[in-house]
Amino acid sequence: MIDLDDIDRALLRALQEDATLNAAELGRRQGISQPVAWRRVKRLEDAGVIRGRRLDLDREALGFGVTVFLGIKLANHGRVSLADFERAVTAIPEVLTVQHVLGRYDYRLRVVARDLADFERVLRRRIMTLPGAGEVEANVVLSEERRPGPIG
Repeated sequence: MIDLDDIDRALLRALQEDATLNAAELGRRQGISQPVAWRRVKRLEDAGVIRGRRLDLDREALGFGVTVFLGIKLANHGRVSLADFERAVTAIPEVLTVQHVLGRYDYRLRVVARDLADFERVLRRRIMTLPGAGEVEANVVLSEERRPGPIG
């Protein structure tokens, strides 16, 4: 864990909001010079605090209007390895995230589809045929608000 001061946290908040900000703009916003801002961001990257920068795609604008969270309980833990399940599920393009979890289900998936009929196709032809897939529970996302989360 790295020690963060108020300026580090402010830089991280600004980059969470807009990862395209350059060091000059970050410095201007925080009242520090461009080289100081660059060195601080570089230190945060080198320490692994900043792991990368990603695009936030509008799935609906791309034609994927339905998002579903799936809870999947493996049918028989002994017959199929977790690695086999994970390898197969990560090959499905509609699956955005795969989380191995504790609780009622073994895995939680975030799946996108064009519409409910497309989701049913993905569920029947791809998810339910996964090695070891057993009980499945689907929760369709009605709305979503993303929060940046705590820093430091």
